[in-house]
Amino acid sequence: MSGGLRGSDVPLAELHDLALVDLDGVVYKGHEPVPFAADSLATARDRGLALQFVTNNASREPEAVAEQLTALGVPARPDEVFTAAQAGAALLTTRLAAGSRVLVVGGAGLHTAVRAAGYVVVGSASDRPDAVIQGFAPTLGWTDLAEAAYAVAGGAWFVATNLDLSLPTDRGYAPGNGALVGAVQAATGVRPDSAGKPEPTMYHLAVERTGARSPLVVGDRLDTDLAGARSAGYPGLHVLTGVSSARDAVLARPGERPDYLGADLRALAEAHPAPARSGDWWECREAAARVADGVLQVRGHGLDAARAACAAAWDAVDRGESLDPDTVPAWGVGSSLEAAPAR
Repeated sequence: MSGGLRGSDVPLAELHDLALVDLDGVVYKGHEPVPFAADSLATARDRGLALQFVTNNASREPEAVAEQLTALGVPARPDEVFTAAQAGAALLTTRLAAGSRVLVVGGAGLHTAVRAAGYVVVGSASDRPDAVIQGFAPTLGWTDLAEAAYAVAGGAWFVATNLDLSLPTDRGYAPGNGALVGAVQAATGVRPDSAGKPEPTMYHLAVERTGARSPLVVGDRLDTDLAGARSAGYPGLHVLTGVSSARDAVLARPGERPDYLGADLRALAEAHPAPARSGDWWECREAAARVADGVLQVRGHGLDAARAACAAAWDAVDRGESLDPDTVPAWGVGSSLEAAPAR
């Protein structure tokens, strides 16, 4: 019994044949590389792990993403990149015939993907589009959102490439596509269908293009990357270099819980100990945790302490016990995993 976290006696790069790797917060933040990412991915490839870079960012074309990765020391081909723009275009094909008119609110990557799917891209609600598809682009403004709102209010099918509220950059977190989609939703009262994570579409399409049999999802956000892994039925590795912290993992809902926990992408080359129950405690090597009378108690430090805490907290909550979130240590993100005292 692992309390929800899996164990592996061999490195994950040897256990799986494909890694579905998120980008923002995992490989890079804005224009800056995440520490250890390039070397870790190179090591994983050397061990036979194929890579697909699966991103909710729909603003750029796969060629541009591959060029950025290569410049950051992560050699990548366009066919190793799968974007939310491509997933959004695939979602359109489930209801719209080829040749239908689509109002595209987004960047070059989204325009290219929609045209490649056989649709006529229009620029105004006055063109009576059959659908509106909205994806993030830093150049979007009020006029773009207004045209989307006019078209949706007129009956066009509303599709979003993803609903991420925030976007990690090298300066911090900025409004993501979900925040901009929220403006159109507020104006129209229409909630869009979403193609990006946490929907499983992107993961399934990326696996189909490779023929992989044992994929592993790698991400930094519980509500998108890891929730998407659960939806797709694939195991997920949560790395602590982006949005969601180790404390967030301890408090995660069942549908957002990871299968593995790692400080950063070096976790691909590592074995992963599984927490095991010992009396009232969940132990992970030298660390241990338990929930007693709603209070999380933790012995030890670092990643193993966080793993033990996940196991103890998830087990208690799933059995109907209460857990006071203020007793969960304030583990942050990053490789050090130093825990501040519980509040």
